[in-house]
Amino acid sequence: MAHDITSLPDLMPAIGARGRRPVSDPSSLSDLSLPVPSPTGRDLLVEVHGVSINPVDVKVRAGSPTSGDPRILGYDAVGTVVARGEKTTRFAVGDRVFYAGQIDRPGTNARYHLVNENIVGHAPRSLSDADAAALPLTAITAWEALFDKLRLDADSEGTLLVIGAAGGVGSLLIQLAKALTKLTVIAVASREESAEWVRRMGADHVVGRDFASEVSALAPGGVDYVFTSFTPGNVGAIADVIRPRGEVVSIDETGGSIDALKGKSVTWHWELMFTRPVTDPADHYQHDLLERLSALVDENVIRTTMTTHLTPLDAATLRRAHEIVEASRTIGKVVVTGWPEKTSAGS
Repeated sequence: MAHDITSLPDLMPAIGARGRRPVSDPSSLSDLSLPVPSPTGRDLLVEVHGVSINPVDVKVRAGSPTSGDPRILGYDAVGTVVARGEKTTRFAVGDRVFYAGQIDRPGTNARYHLVNENIVGHAPRSLSDADAAALPLTAITAWEALFDKLRLDADSEGTLLVIGAAGGVGSLLIQLAKALTKLTVIAVASREESAEWVRRMGADHVVGRDFASEVSALAPGGVDYVFTSFTPGNVGAIADVIRPRGEVVSIDETGGSIDALKGKSVTWHWELMFTRPVTDPADHYQHDLLERLSALVDENVIRTTMTTHLTPLDAATLRRAHEIVEASRTIGKVVVTGWPEKTSAGS
């Protein structure tokens, strides 16, 4: 599907967010019509086919302006390149791509979206749009946690404890750790359906929410690494089960002090996948990892984590998706695809 920028419509459908109101309020996410942007520099213009919803969407929506222009959310996308900036080198018009975008630019909840090519990868050929849209943000987060923060590689051994294992990031973290390292993975899952899911992802052991005694029995000397997306209330248990000089990667706020870890000289890492795109737009680390991820998917090494697929891509459907994610009981990822016919025809 090749386009010249002059052949694109002047206006496009998009979904805008307003903060400080419940997602059940129709004005929290509303349908808009906005000008189609033009790419310059290293930007690609992508026609978005599908998006997935992450906890960051919910958090940013809550903090969006209550007046003035609504904020365009969306931090995952799969779509087709329809135009390129003059400095782009990595993609051609017509390429099918996937990416997570960045927090300081308009998001992917728009029919046409500008994105720096350095954070974009070719979408897996073997996946549908819905299955591909589920992956980028969580895969980037998991990859950076394992291979950037913890500096693991194919020869790395030891034990990894994953707190929040059934969520989007945890599901990819387990798969990547089992496929690309020699680690033993212990997954924390509080419900039976969550436990079944993380076993499917490849976890070696599954423990319950109050995990300290179970983990200590599995790893008497302490676990080497901990990944946590549910840190508040778990710092004490982490301190109990981690070995001296172990390492923790967190993607959420601690909710309090982490002083309990000082006695074991534990290293604490923060992981935020938006840091690279915001602070160093010339860095192509995320492009490289998405290309590698796409190959792993097409080689049947990594599987999609999409569990809920909604359509069409409009404000009402996105509100339903946000409600599911807000409940904090999501297994895998929620994906929304397909612009409504009434908007695609007019766009």
